[in-house]
Amino acid sequence: MSEVRIFLSGCMGRMGRVITEMCEEYEDTKIVAGSDVVENPNSAFPIYKDPLECQEEFDVIVDFSHVSAFAGIVKLADTKKKPLVMCTTGLSNFQIDELKELSEKVGVFYSGNMSLGINMLIKLVKDAAAKLYPGYDIEIVEEHHNRKLDAPSGTALMIADAINESCDNQLEYVFERQSKRQQRDKKELGISSIRGGNIVGEHKVMFIGGEEILTVSHSAQTRSVFGRGAVSAARYMADKGPGMYNMQSMVD
Repeated sequence: MSEVRIFLSGCMGRMGRVITEMCEEYEDTKIVAGSDVVENPNSAFPIYKDPLECQEEFDVIVDFSHVSAFAGIVKLADTKKKPLVMCTTGLSNFQIDELKELSEKVGVFYSGNMSLGINMLIKLVKDAAAKLYPGYDIEIVEEHHNRKLDAPSGTALMIADAINESCDNQLEYVFERQSKRQQRDKKELGISSIRGGNIVGEHKVMFIGGEEILTVSHSAQTRSVFGRGAVSAARYMADKGPGMYNMQSMVD
């Protein structure tokens, strides 16, 4: 494909603006239209409040918006029969099931985090969990800026699911302990959230033994790392057929 044409949902958001600037670096990747509740008369491409009103031809949809826009974006992908790169976090189990249904018709790329480093962390902690559990307690701590709406982060849940898979799905997620007055159960996987300032994204997995602690962590220095992953995913998905894809698919 000579040029990848993107429809960008959430184009006026923080990550939408990052992706817009990033696409200017590529000669063969262009945002041809977008959608957002915020207007921008100076935009280089048309912005629709209703994505279904889009008149421009495009090859792939990138959604980096809010869960409230989910239904419209899924309908756009279904109607136009175009692949979807879903970067929005905080989706419900029902919405994830909808993505799986959509993937029977078009290609769907879904990852709780678009960073290559995070996906390498997941690979490492899966291996560690398989070897260290149940001898070690496992805790996840995630930190984000004070404007993030969902907690725990989608990335923390993605890490937890990968660890649980390595432990034969024996673990039970615990998000708060103040209501409990009991000893920690071996099957607990604690997930703690911190919100403050302008933290881009910090994730730490602790394997806590009786005599030692192994910590695997990832720190996102700028939001560009997520934008670059989204643009790479869009280029990867532009000519893909139906099916579910993720960061590991692209890396492999």
